[in-house]
Amino acid sequence: MDLGIKGKKAIVCAGSKGLGFGCAEALAQAGVDLVLNARSSGPLEAAAEQLRALGVSVTPVACDITTEGGRAQVLEAAGQVDILVNNAGGPPPGMWHDWERDDFIKALDANMLTPIMMMKAVLPGMMDRGWGRVVNITSQSVKAPIAVLGLSNSARAGLTGYVAGTARQVAGAGVTVNNMLPGIHATDRAVALDGGVVQAQGITMEEAKAQRCAVIPAGRYGTAEEFGAMCAFLCSQHAGYIVGQNILLDGGGVNATL
Repeated sequence: MDLGIKGKKAIVCAGSKGLGFGCAEALAQAGVDLVLNARSSGPLEAAAEQLRALGVSVTPVACDITTEGGRAQVLEAAGQVDILVNNAGGPPPGMWHDWERDDFIKALDANMLTPIMMMKAVLPGMMDRGWGRVVNITSQSVKAPIAVLGLSNSARAGLTGYVAGTARQVAGAGVTVNNMLPGIHATDRAVALDGGVVQAQGITMEEAKAQRCAVIPAGRYGTAEEFGAMCAFLCSQHAGYIVGQNILLDGGGVNATL
C-alpha cells in the first residue's frame, strides 16, 4: 500500500533502537525524511546510517529530549514538521512505597510533559498547512494499570487525558493525534523488565520470558517492525479519520471488550 507520505518530514524521538527505531524504519520505507533523536551519539549515528540506506534524508540529533534545551535542538534541526512521533524510555519499576515526589516529577517530565511540549511546538504549523500527524508511544498500562509500573501508569495516563481533548480541537485542521499502546515487545525494555523478574524470583531469563509469554494470548513478544508498521499507517494519508484513539499492540494481553 502506498501510504502517500513520501517526501514528508518526521521527528522521531528516542529513535535509535527499539520501538522508536521500528517507527523510524517504517516511515523511511514510506519515503519520509527523518530527524532522528536519541541520547547516545554512537547508536544514533549507526541507526541513521542504516535508515539512509532506504533512500531518505536522516538528520541525527543527539540530546536529551526531556530537557528544554534538547527539544530546542531537535526542533531547530527539523524546521517544518509534518509528522511527530513522541517516545521516551519508561520510568523504572517499583512499588507504591518506593517513590517520592522527585520520582514522579521525573516521570511526568519524560512521559507526559515532554510530548506535550513537542506537540505545542509543532501543531500550529501543521494546522496552518492543513495537514499533520502526531503519534505518541505510551503503554498498555493506560488501559490496564501494571502495579510495578506505577510511575509509568501515572504519567502516561496524564498524557492520554491531554491528547483526548487536544486531538479533537485540531482534527478540523487536518491534523490527527493518536496514541499507540505497546504491550511487551522484544526490545531493551523487555530485557530490563525480565531482568527484574530474574532477580526477584531467582530464575533464568528464558524462564522469565516464558512466564510472560504464557499470559499473552499471541504467545510471544511483539516486534519493533510490526509496531512500526502501525505507526506508519497512522501517519499516512489513509488515517485522517482516526482521531484521539488509543491503539493497543499487546498480543491480546489486555482482556477487555472495549
